[in-house]
Amino acid sequence: MKVLITGASGNVGKYVAQELLKMGEDVVVAGTDPKKLNKLFGDEVKSVELDFTNHETFDSALSGIDRVFLMRPPHLGKPEDLYPFIDAVKKKPIKLLSFLSLMGVEKNTIPPHHKIEKYIEALDIPFSHIRPGFFMQNVSGIHSIEIKENDTIFVPAGRSKTSFIDASDIGLAIATVLHEPEQHKKSAYTITGSVALDYYQVAEIISEVTGRKITYAKPGYLRYRNHYINHRGLDKGYVNVTVALYFMTRMGTAEATTDEFFKLTGKKPKTFEEFARENIEAFMN
Repeated sequence: MKVLITGASGNVGKYVAQELLKMGEDVVVAGTDPKKLNKLFGDEVKSVELDFTNHETFDSALSGIDRVFLMRPPHLGKPEDLYPFIDAVKKKPIKLLSFLSLMGVEKNTIPPHHKIEKYIEALDIPFSHIRPGFFMQNVSGIHSIEIKENDTIFVPAGRSKTSFIDASDIGLAIATVLHEPEQHKKSAYTITGSVALDYYQVAEIISEVTGRKITYAKPGYLRYRNHYINHRGLDKGYVNVTVALYFMTRMGTAEATTDEFFKLTGKKPKTFEEFARENIEAFMN
């Protein structure tokens, strides 16, 4: 039987697929553009069309599948948007559904991930929720522009700490539970880096790696929001979500560390310094 990877072209999905292939699994990658997936993965995997807003794509995507990695596309803000696909999964002989959730979501009802977790559990689908900390890729991705152009980290996190984790480690954790579905039924794992860092420390690490003086600007919410909407030209709704996330970060929700990644995989999570060195081009101007 095969494993279906949703969001396969994203930060986490591509690593889930790569790790499962290393484990000898038969992998099917799914998305709205199978041709794009074919270019990304080649002949190693089968590419299928899956659109969460189009019920007609569900049955063919789930054909011959016994395990599923589920990721909520960022543009689908309502948890209910995923319910029809989860209903379709329920009708299949699925051994495990692994959902990419959020750290602390079991106590936080605001993010859509909370209701999605509860919906999966209520349907009695064998599940394993993966609840990662803040992605290191957010620093090398969305927030890298200010680092490259202004030698500045520009996020409204105050002096709060974050237990960053690399998306490749998240992918390995998800692949591990999908590879051993019987061992991980009705489970949830909070996976983080081994230490929590504030953004002053992140700036120091990037400074050391790049040989440039990187500073942490520590902007307020309004200054950050204005910059990202008016200067960067990002979607207002998206920016508002990030403001909410940084508000929660300031409340201390992102600083906890766990050893659950090591327990799952037998490996230590990547450090931010290792990540910065591997992705140095993301920070160079």
